[in-house]
Amino acid sequence: MANTYTQLYIHCVFAVKYREAVILPEWEERLHQYIT
Repeated sequence: MANTYTQLYIHCVFAVKYREAVILPEWEERLHQYIT
């Protein structure tokens, strides 16, 4: 049986209704650290 290699990339993009800023300023830095 031959070796197989699978690579999967998932890119999620979302926006809130009316593009309101719903991330509180005190959460923003911690959220960016979590994402990156």
